[in-house]
Order: sequence, then structure tokens, then C-alpha cells
Amino acid sequence: MSERRKIAFQGEPGANSDEACRTYFPDMEPRPCASFEDAFEAVRSGECALGMIPVENSIAGRVGDVHHLLPHSGLKIIGERFKPIRFQLMANPGTRIEDVKTVASMPIALGQCRKVLRQLGVRTEQAGDTAGAAKALAEHPDKTRAAIAPALAAEIYGLEILMRDIEDERHNTTRFLVMTADPNPAPPAWGAPCVTSFVFRVRNLPAALYKALGGFATNGVNMTKLESYMENGAFTATFFYAEVDGRPDDGPLARALEELRFFSTRLEILGVYPADPFRKTAGS
Repeated sequence: MSERRKIAFQGEPGANSDEACRTYFPDMEPRPCASFEDAFEAVRSGECALGMIPVENSIAGRVGDVHHLLPHSGLKIIGERFKPIRFQLMANPGTRIEDVKTVASMPIALGQCRKVLRQLGVRTEQAGDTAGAAKALAEHPDKTRAAIAPALAAEIYGLEILMRDIEDERHNTTRFLVMTADPNPAPPAWGAPCVTSFVFRVRNLPAALYKALGGFATNGVNMTKLESYMENGAFTATFFYAEVDGRPDDGPLARALEELRFFSTRLEILGVYPADPFRKTAGS
């Protein structure tokens, strides 16, 4: 039997990224990585065939480190996946909820479960990772402590779920990008709604950004994301990450990108990939 291909993610086994890998790529083996840099390198080196990288959350916003790493990763985006985020309060077997005094998890997770934590009247403790908090609790049992993590973490580390789906907002959703080291991945099927991601640096001219983006408006191209970044410690917002509907071969987008090139010193397409159907439901 041939070895299963691997898909890299950042975090401990049982993290939301691990759940995303198992949900959307059940035939692949999830490969945990300590950092986003390690996850990118696992794909770049060929150790893993794909990477599952979170880029933004509907409550917490963008994952800052990832956006800085994307343009220099050498990887291509071949897909996007939207995953509803559900948090569970878990503890060592036999723990009663009234005995819990301290709850540990990563800061974002604690912040997204404020209402329940306030009702319980517990002290919170920050951890570097949701699944990591669950793992630490399993390794050092303590019936006065609990962790907030995905349900998969409870299954992996042998913990009991005391309260299910404790997040404050039900629309809590994380968007993931699927990455490959293939420099020329197969294009999406024709007719499927697509997203094109790219980075660019505008020329140092008055109104350069305004002029660079004008082509998207005049050609009727929908730009769904535009974010600026500091480069090399310079306090000037000249480097941008953008996403638009369509593919570069489409006439309107091709003309818009041609105009953008005229006002830019760098333009790099990071990926052309099918739009996740979740986009339609989220916008309705």
C-alpha cells in the first residue's frame, strides 16, 4: 500500500487547522508544524504535498504573520476553504464543571468565549494553541482546570467535553488557503467562479495607487480584498495584497492587470483558484 500524501498545518494535532485538513482532504495525512514558517517549508521541500493555512477569521480578522509570509513563500494558492469554528470546554475524565477554576486556551479562543467564561466565573490562562492547551491538560491532569479547543482535540487527548459549542458568535468562520509548491498548477475548470490573488508594489508617484486601481473599476472587476503592508521596516504603505473575482485570462481582468503593471514596480500572481461556495451564502 502506498504511503498517504501529507498536508501541512500549523499547530498541535487537534487544532482547527487539523480539523480543516481532515474535513476537506480526508485521504491525506495531516502533518503538524510548530510555526507557519515550518508549514510553508514542509510544502516547499516536498515533505508535504499541500498546506492548509488560515488567513482570516470573521471575528478576529486577518492572520497577520501569514500575509507577510505569502509573497515570499514560493508557493501557489490552489484553493480556499471556509470552516465554521466551534469551541468545546473540555477537561480530564471525571472532572465536574463546578470544580473548574481555571480555563486555558489561546487568547483569540478565550476572547470568543467570553460569555460562558464570565458565567462560570473562572480564571483564564493564555496558551499558544487551542489544541496545545488540551494536550497540556492531558499530560498534567488537574480537576480544577479545563481547556477550550476543537472537539477533535478531546478525542485525540482523551478529554471529556463539559460544554459544547461555547463560542459567543455562531458566524465564527475561518478562511483557509490551500497551498502547493507546484509553480504551474492546473488552472480551475472553465465556467467555475474563480478568485485571483496577487501582490503588487506601486511606483513612487503622486496618486499612483488611485491610478493603479482605476483599471479594475473601469473594467467592472470586483476587488474583494486590498491590504497594505510595511516592507523592510519602511514606514510607507507601498506593498499590497489583493484578491479579485475572475481569472487573469478573462478580458476585463486582463486589461485591469495590464493597467496595474504600468503603475507598479512589481506584480506577482499568487494563485488562481475556484471560489468556495461559502462566499455566496455569506454574502446573501
